[in-house]
Amino acid sequence: MRAVIQRVLSASVSVDGEVVGAITDPGLLVYLGITHTDGPRDVEWMARKVRDVRILRDEQSAGDVDAPVLVVSQFTLYGDARKGRRPTWIAAAPREISEPTYAAVCAELERLGTPVARGVFGADMQVSSVNDGPITVILDSPGSASDA
Repeated sequence: MRAVIQRVLSASVSVDGEVVGAITDPGLLVYLGITHTDGPRDVEWMARKVRDVRILRDEQSAGDVDAPVLVVSQFTLYGDARKGRRPTWIAAAPREISEPTYAAVCAELERLGTPVARGVFGADMQVSSVNDGPITVILDSPGSASDA
């Protein structure tokens, strides 16, 4: 599992011109990619890491200050463009694996007490954000194909 996490002042995701998820307080925008081998351990690890990573102001975490998190599914995080000009997406899990895994990460964050807003899985989304810093961190769960 791979996540690109950005510290933001606010963020929103729209589908067909309608906002479907938004955070209006400082928090995190998380782009989440799922690979074929991701399972429950990766879900738990990633949710805890997103909640606990200390990249908010004053070295605080989202869990420390109850900061909101906007989670957007993004299979392109597993794109590989090392050869040729067209990326391959073979390392990204198919929908039947990635959609429930994405939902599980969001649910685990909520179970941990984190306010979560979501994009719409598989939709053509427009994401807006006001980055803070900017601070961006890339996380790969321990079981992921981090060199994919």
